Amino acid sequence: MKISTDAVLLGGLATSQNPNRILDVGTGTGVIALMLAQRHTDSILTAVELDESAAKQAQGNFSESKFKDRLTLWQGFFQDFKSDQSFDLIVSNPPYFPDHLKAKDSKRNQALHTDSLSFEELAGKVSRLLSDSGMFWVILPERQMLDFVLIAEGHGLFPRIKFVIRDRPGQKVIREIVSFSFQKSGIEIVEIFIKNEDGSSHETYRNIVKGFLLEFI
Repeated sequence: MKISTDAVLLGGLATSQNPNRILDVGTGTGVIALMLAQRHTDSILTAVELDESAAKQAQGNFSESKFKDRLTLWQGFFQDFKSDQSFDLIVSNPPYFPDHLKAKDSKRNQALHTDSLSFEELAGKVSRLLSDSGMFWVILPERQMLDFVLIAEGHGLFPRIKFVIRDRPGQKVIREIVSFSFQKSGIEIVEIFIKNEDGSSHETYRNIVKGFLLEFI
């Protein structure tokens, strides 16, 4: 499975103050969990993945990493996931195309559509698992983020930081990454560009992924 720009951006940006326990919802190949393990060296991470083949690949990646003793994979529906302890940092790159026509590929459908995990279910479960001072980070297209913010607020989760992602300066917004907490305050907005006008990597993107992707080390 390919590593998406969405996953790399979320893995490079999501943070909380000294998170002890981290949860990655919909880990896919495990890249976000691995990036968070690299960034937060004292944290214990749990990754949840529904798809069996993706979960096997993530487990293989975890087993071959130097962070393997701090990484645990749980395969199944996030709705069924249980934990006796709360999490200081929760991240998710969720399915987000509830209104779009479905593809023939069932795995692509699962990745892009909300049938297996609705926004309501995601926000509700996160609100029960997040610690009082914890942070929840999610990446979505702009329109779907508007929907999610309203649903999250209904569960007591309020936006704190919004990263607005554009491919190049002046172009339309392609993604938004928003952090949520139980504390209601003003929202900070930061713009990130993937490329410069000439097609080279933009500084805002390079600063996030350097140290993770070989071409930027």
